[in-house]
Amino acid sequence: MPRFYCPQPLAIGAVITLPDHVAHHIQVVRLGSGDHITLFNGEGGEYTATITTIEKKRVTAEIKLFEPREVELPYAVILAQALPEASKMDWIIEKAVELGAHSIQPLAAQRCVVRLSAERAAKKMQHWQGVIVAASEQSGRNRLAALGEPVDFNQWAQQKDLHVRILLSPRAEQSLSDWARHHPPQSVALMIGPEGGFTDKEEDLALAQGVLMLSMGPRVLRTETAGLSALAALNAVWGEM
Repeated sequence: MPRFYCPQPLAIGAVITLPDHVAHHIQVVRLGSGDHITLFNGEGGEYTATITTIEKKRVTAEIKLFEPREVELPYAVILAQALPEASKMDWIIEKAVELGAHSIQPLAAQRCVVRLSAERAAKKMQHWQGVIVAASEQSGRNRLAALGEPVDFNQWAQQKDLHVRILLSPRAEQSLSDWARHHPPQSVALMIGPEGGFTDKEEDLALAQGVLMLSMGPRVLRTETAGLSALAALNAVWGEM
């Protein structure tokens, strides 16, 4: 059954006008009146609805059933990803959502090739939000991963929160998988460097702020591989894959 994100109040028995992008998709895939669709608004659970009318620029549906279905991980994982080149961030966000990341935090590190002006950052944020929505629709998630505004690495590394912060680095002696096997499932923030990795100065700053440095094993992974491998490793060790 097709799934769509519908950011508005949903309730059984209500007849709603679907958002323009959802209406357009319904027309593209040639769904018709009486067809069933699944809707979610990011507040938890999902709704089964029946398409009632299809007009040129307007589609309505009646909500028939609510299912309190959740597929979120029992522990929150923040992916703090240094901005990579080209469109790699799109792919990273898409796959991180599929793997259950709770939130995505873009970082501006010293070796980042990409530098975003305020205008470009706003456009990127809008685009990345669309990637999150599409990945949530595809993967069956009923809650959207949060998306933080791009922030400087040094500033973010010095923040204090309740998460265990983990910086992945080839310099580390202990692997993430080994650490996870000896600790219970818990909220963590994974800090992933850009092409070329974090500088020694950045890593030393993070360590001074209590960040834990771990590795992904003896091989050096690309930036678009490291964070996703780390998410998969935590899922494998802590369960709920």
